[in-house]
Amino acid sequence: MAGGGAQVELDTGPAKLVALTFDDGPRRSTTRRLLDGLELREANATFFLVGERIEGCEDLIEEMAEAGHQVGVHTFNHVLVTELSREDFDLQVGKTRALLTDFLGEGEFWLRPPYGIVDDSVERWADGPLVLWSVDPEDWKDRDTDRIVAAVLEHVQDGDIILMHDIYESSVDAALRIVDALTSQGYVFVTVEQLMDLRGVEPECGVCYRACPLPEEES
Repeated sequence: MAGGGAQVELDTGPAKLVALTFDDGPRRSTTRRLLDGLELREANATFFLVGERIEGCEDLIEEMAEAGHQVGVHTFNHVLVTELSREDFDLQVGKTRALLTDFLGEGEFWLRPPYGIVDDSVERWADGPLVLWSVDPEDWKDRDTDRIVAAVLEHVQDGDIILMHDIYESSVDAALRIVDALTSQGYVFVTVEQLMDLRGVEPECGVCYRACPLPEEES
């Protein structure tokens, strides 16, 4: 599936899994550096893209998908989806999906609603899973790389979905340091779709997902 990421093969035994996700991109300079750093570390991630930023970055997004990262939608203009009519919701989400389909091919392109705010209407209209998060270092707030890294490392657990933004240099620096630190602790970085698949979670339309820990009997 386009936008779904490559197949992950893990060693036998339960691995600690984490999904690193990025909102608000692409931004050519920072997203390019992040992709290069993730490739060096053999780490997969998920990118929720803003539609109005796609034009001129199609080649970058193609590389993103070809490298095994998952590509999703963060609306066209980064708007609060709970304030939209059905028509406007379909424009914000559908237009972005259509742009991605034009050069990536058919895909589901899961939705992350801006600000993580949803309501019953959004759940009905989503036409796919809604991806939220369980760890938020608020990397946009002060652009302090050391603080961002510490905030993630202090709270992360197996199965978490980490929220970051690939439009800030400080966030790219922090993300790569986080990958290095957690890899040394035995974590494996996967896309959200891979995380759900490896944990036996069947994605459902309109359902919000924040994390996928091991079932209690396996942990």
